[in-house]
This record gives sequence, structure tokens and C-alpha cells, in this order.
Amino acid sequence: MVSTTPGTPAIARARQAGIPTVELDARGVPDGDDLDQRLLEALAPYAPDLICLTGFMRRLGARFCAAYRWRILNSHPALIPAFCGKGFYGHHVHEAVLAYGAKVSGCTIHFVNEEYDAGPIIVQRCVPVLEDDTPEGLAARVLPEEHQAYMQAITLFAEGRLRVAGRRVEILAPDQVSHGGNREA
Repeated sequence: MVSTTPGTPAIARARQAGIPTVELDARGVPDGDDLDQRLLEALAPYAPDLICLTGFMRRLGARFCAAYRWRILNSHPALIPAFCGKGFYGHHVHEAVLAYGAKVSGCTIHFVNEEYDAGPIIVQRCVPVLEDDTPEGLAARVLPEEHQAYMQAITLFAEGRLRVAGRRVEILAPDQVSHGGNREA
């Protein structure tokens, strides 16, 4: 596990579980080439098949995205392409959903590309927006769906059942999976 936020509780949990960890202090490191280089160096010894972003509020650059093309997943607490992009994270998303008067919200698991929340969508789940909702109440209903959707996307990836075709992610039936696994059409 690699964290760009030193001291995060996830690092302590990973260590307790015997998972190798790297704390990469990226405070003051601008998004782009410098951050990409540090992350690439930190991950190189592990050669990960899949990178799952959680709580990562940075934009990955072209170099990093190219090195791990269609092997980086992110979750977003809204139905992309609505309420996404730079500045749309955490409570900001739920406040925007409520201010707009949306009747449904939800979550999106997507592949990461060089733009904020713009990679091909893998899984989405919906939740209703209630008349008396608060950002906290909406977030509390979205979060369990986000966890389930992320696990579904990871499982599909591990089974080699995802194929990127332009902006779309095709979910292959188990009998359509080739030995090459996930691929670009």
C-alpha cells in the first residue's frame, strides 16, 4: 500500500495485516511529472497489477496513467458525468447534488485517465435523494453502495472481464474471457 498522506490510519491497518506499505510525503509536490515520478518509483518494486485509489485527491499525470493504463481504479460519490471534476469530492459532491435538486445520486467506479473523473465508467449504483436530505444523510446512503461497487469492479478486473472500447467499458461474460485478461478493444 502506498499513501501520499503520512500517518493515515489505512497505513497502520495495512501494517497490522502484514501488507507492505510506503508512506510517500507528497505535501508541496505539484500534480504532474514530479508526483508521477515519485509514485512510479514507490510502486516499481511491487509491479502492481491493479491500483485502487481511495481518498486520493490529486490528479495523476500522463506518465503515470500511461504506465498503468486501464489498471487504475477510482471511486466517485456521484453518478459521473454529473457532479464530478476538480473540486468535487466528499461533502462538496453531496452539497452540489442537493443544491441542484437532483432526484437520484449514487456512485461511480471508473478507470483513471489524465483528467479528473473522466475515465471510462465500470460500475455505477444509484440511491434516491430524499426530500429532507442533508449532505451527511446522502453520503451515508451512498457510501455502502460505493464500497459494494468498488468490490464488484475489483472482482471483474481480477477475473479479466473488463474491456475498454473507447469511452465504454464492456463487462465480458465469464466464457468470453481470454487468457490475456483485461484489454483495450
